[in-house]
Amino acid sequence: MANPILTPVTRPLFPYLRWSSQLPRLRRQFREAQPYPHVHLKQFLDPYVADEMASEFPGLATDAWTRYKHPNENKLGLAKRSLFPPLLGDVVDELNSPAFVHWLSQLTGIPELLSDDMLEGGGLHQSGAGGFLNVHTDFSNHHYHKHWRRQVNLILYLNPNWQQQWGGALELWDREMRRCVVKVPPLFNEALIFRTDDISYHGFPDPLRCPEGESRKSLALYYYTIESSGEVEARSTNYRPRPEDGPLKSSMIWLDKQAVDLYSRAKARFGFSDALASRILGFLSRKR
Repeated sequence: MANPILTPVTRPLFPYLRWSSQLPRLRRQFREAQPYPHVHLKQFLDPYVADEMASEFPGLATDAWTRYKHPNENKLGLAKRSLFPPLLGDVVDELNSPAFVHWLSQLTGIPELLSDDMLEGGGLHQSGAGGFLNVHTDFSNHHYHKHWRRQVNLILYLNPNWQQQWGGALELWDREMRRCVVKVPPLFNEALIFRTDDISYHGFPDPLRCPEGESRKSLALYYYTIESSGEVEARSTNYRPRPEDGPLKSSMIWLDKQAVDLYSRAKARFGFSDALASRILGFLSRKR
């Protein structure tokens, strides 16, 4: 009898067997990593899945992108699951599924993780030439679920032709913001999973040097736990200057951080959309 053809319906979207067999080693790597718990996984998805995801990834000119352009970042974001191409959407659903979240809890040692179907702050990200994201720690709680505390980030890179001289490596900094400890280039089908809290400083602060028409593409998913004590005290994204950043740049980073904090709190209270907040912040940055 001939082997059945593997169809898009039956093919695995995450290779559970391969990664589950490595959990003891990965748990140890995650726990012992510096400057804070993280693990860097190569060939995260099966090649045919990653290849198709990359081919589907929306271009820079697509109107669906929200444009985040202010002194602390220059990137595009797309968090509306309904607008994702077919396989990208299916993989997001798989990585938000109970099976994957259980695997992630085993890896990180954090019980009862929750996925975020709203993709708040996450989803598809893209940055073209000149794009950057200053070093920061992430917002502490979900804007629309006040009792959800953010615990883990997963970033999957979808850049088949990325050249390391273009920059774009995600930098992991120590808690005192004195030095970069780890750099993870945004190479194709590689994933970074890391604990996110008030000391997990990360970013790609130097403007990208890729040619026009190329871009740094990624899928970002965030995972939470429910605080038994109720509502979590909010902490907005905390951008920080590097030692080599001069007084002027450091001042701009601080001022823009205050604007981000103000609009983050307004968004949580009044339900502002990311698109509206980014337009306002872009206007303020041009005024400066």
